[in-house]
Amino acid sequence: MPPLKNDRFIRALLRQPVDMTPVWMMRQAGRYLPEYRATRAKAGNFLNLCKSPELACEVTLQPLDRYPLDAAILFSDILTIPDAMGLGLYFAEGEGPCFEHPIKTAADVEKLPIPDPHESLRYVVDAVSLIRKELDGRVPLIGFSGSPWTLATYMVEGGTTKNFAKVKGMMFDQPQLMHALLDKVAQSVVSYLNAQIEAGAQAVMIFDTWGGILTQRDYADFSLAYMKKIVAQLKREHEGQTIPVILFTKGGGQWLQAMADTGCDALGLDWTMPIGEARQQVGDKVALQGNMDPCILYAEPERIEQEVATILESYGHGTGHVFNLGHGIHPEINPEHVAAFINAVHKHSQQYHTGQ
Repeated sequence: MPPLKNDRFIRALLRQPVDMTPVWMMRQAGRYLPEYRATRAKAGNFLNLCKSPELACEVTLQPLDRYPLDAAILFSDILTIPDAMGLGLYFAEGEGPCFEHPIKTAADVEKLPIPDPHESLRYVVDAVSLIRKELDGRVPLIGFSGSPWTLATYMVEGGTTKNFAKVKGMMFDQPQLMHALLDKVAQSVVSYLNAQIEAGAQAVMIFDTWGGILTQRDYADFSLAYMKKIVAQLKREHEGQTIPVILFTKGGGQWLQAMADTGCDALGLDWTMPIGEARQQVGDKVALQGNMDPCILYAEPERIEQEVATILESYGHGTGHVFNLGHGIHPEINPEHVAAFINAVHKHSQQYHTGQ
């Protein structure tokens, strides 16, 4: 594999000096781009797009052809693992993801397989290999998975939910069953992420979208404990390079110190806590990724640039910051506003990296 031409994303995650703050966006290959919508139309539907390595590669690279981003992220979905476990993933119009066979009983958990990523998830592994080859060292490639708690939420609820009644009901009423489910999912995530690393992912991220709905005690027991197990079993070096690991719990700002103790390299932040405060809490233990409110991108470029400058000032001087949104970009965002955002990060961040 060719050496990286732009490695500032990896360097920032490892808290090494950089010339400017690196930037990428969650859901950067997505519906806000007309070229993405054209490729998705060609695929026929979202799942077909995910399951075609060639089309997944195409949409992964689309934002890099438009913007000077510092990383690419594999185009896929967090629900690939439950789908490979036989739950029958489908996307209902206007409803989001659904499962034909949600988890309801101990027997359902018992019969769940731990997928071999080179068999039932081969399309993801092949996509990683293809994207890495096509990138040709332009920028690093990020692989990812959902967290066990977040995946279990969809698996028990059978899809999206507002009150989490089924999954919290199981957690409170049958905690041993919930732990059995989370343990199987965690094993699956380990093999899945390690397969992505072997195929060429140069950093990996665990998305804990629903950890923030839990109490502190339940977050520690049912979400963080399993992410910690995963971090401990991931390949942290491949092809002679360190593979950084990013944990992101949406709504997890009150647990940053506990998250930093998992052994990860970086924490993703949503927009609900000033990044300067987060940095004070975790010190030099981990890098921080975030954390602009995605809705700022609805504003005019001048306002976007102002917000970027404010966040950079909050973080302050030195490395260890990867600029990102606090969650995924919204589908209706003007692509020109994204260009203003990315250019503002590179323009305003250089002053914070002099004399490192």
